[in-house]
Amino acid sequence: MGFITLTFANKLNVSIQEGDTVYYTNDVNGETIVKIGLINEVDRLLNKITASISDSTVRPTLISFILFSKTNKANIGSLKGYYAEVGMVNDSTEKIELFSLSSEAFESSK
Repeated sequence: MGFITLTFANKLNVSIQEGDTVYYTNDVNGETIVKIGLINEVDRLLNKITASISDSTVRPTLISFILFSKTNKANIGSLKGYYAEVGMVNDSTEKIELFSLSSEAFESSK
């Protein structure tokens, strides 16, 4: 198991972080995706990431499309806590209609 450093010409995605999994594809349709490994370091100043990579994994090329996925252990989008408070304000002087409002709740502890 080794490491690979990927440097990009553009800014990194704001949500990329250590622990995410990085992949690449050389296929225009994205049908063949190769897993590189877990991201170990993110350097936003130099627009580069360092990830672990297996010795048997074929390295990406300069034309490879790089993508990443988040782990769902810490990045679940549900609200956490005992209560939530929502305030809604209409600053318009005209009559408006609220089409829909919804929420999600589940018991997480007793």
